[in-house]
Amino acid sequence: MPKILIIEDEETIRRVLIKVLHQEDKQYEIIEAVDGVDGVSKINSNKFDLILCDIKMPKKDGIEVLRHILKECPSTPTIMISGHGDLETAVESMRLGAFDYISKPPDLNRLLNSVRSALLNNNFVKKGKTKSKIPNEYNIIGKSDPILEIKIMIEKVALTNAKVLIQGPNGSGKELVAHQIHMNSLRNSAPFIEVNCAAIPSELIESELFGHVKGAFTSAVKDKAGKFEAANGGTIFLDEIGDMSMSAQSKVLRALQEHKIQRVGSERDLIVDVRVIAATNKKLKYEIENNNFREDLFHRLAVIEINVPSLNDRASDIPLLVEHFLKDISKESGTDIKTMEKDAINKLKEFDWSGNVRELRNVVERLIILSEKNKITKNDVIKYSNK
Repeated sequence: MPKILIIEDEETIRRVLIKVLHQEDKQYEIIEAVDGVDGVSKINSNKFDLILCDIKMPKKDGIEVLRHILKECPSTPTIMISGHGDLETAVESMRLGAFDYISKPPDLNRLLNSVRSALLNNNFVKKGKTKSKIPNEYNIIGKSDPILEIKIMIEKVALTNAKVLIQGPNGSGKELVAHQIHMNSLRNSAPFIEVNCAAIPSELIESELFGHVKGAFTSAVKDKAGKFEAANGGTIFLDEIGDMSMSAQSKVLRALQEHKIQRVGSERDLIVDVRVIAATNKKLKYEIENNNFREDLFHRLAVIEINVPSLNDRASDIPLLVEHFLKDISKESGTDIKTMEKDAINKLKEFDWSGNVRELRNVVERLIILSEKNKITKNDVIKYSNK
């Protein structure tokens, strides 16, 4: 029987939360705390499966309470409840480790979806659910400080439901970060659906994301489910989201806020439980200033921001990347593994890698094909790298 603590100084909100939760499941054991001090006292004397905590309270605010929870019972999922003016504080709570945040007045479907996910998360953790083994093609290769920071961040955010915005130049490996977050999450047995927003024409992006009903437009000859429906229970990766049309952005915002979508041409709401990870090579704050991207959508997506460095900013990882590519490409082609002389690797480190890791892989593949000996030399690099 799940035991839930509600820390909320407004009695009317407590009554609403208790009523909704008991309608969901009469077996929930619900404990009330009238402010942050009362909440901390009850946390110290009880074990809870879930905590709902208001952000703005007298005596001790929600962020202070959250810090106490993370210190004393870090495995207990905490859903923060925020007023309309508390968005920045709510985002900060997610960065600290809150499971989710709900705006006041709480949308009931949104609240219950979050509660179900949080309790499921806690149940899996208690049962010691193991992470998926990361396939070789999704490994993040490197030991530089920026890469180690990214790996630590993935460990922290994967088991939460927090939305993640991955930023970095083309070819730097943003999709690897997205895959690793999904595979280390409790959603790893559910779908990971990838959408390249830049590759889909603006007039088709809404249909691609949300689906459509028959007759919605000329070529809509039958009902079609969209990517959000396909990702239900799992993760949707919106790659190059900076290229998404403003119209599609508004619908994505609604999906994030309410966990609801509508197929194009339909007025019926569909409930979806999807974790959203987005990526872009653009500076979204600059796009906001130029009215190309919604600021409210940015704040919804950027609960957690992960910045993937260019290869030029992590040149110390080039030897490890080269070794990995030599083995990987040789395995793919069924040829003997070639090695690379130290002078050749040092020469690669001198180059400007505007195409980042993707470009380095292409150069290594070219060197494997064109070099005549089993050991790639510095002269081979100068001759065949096209740098």
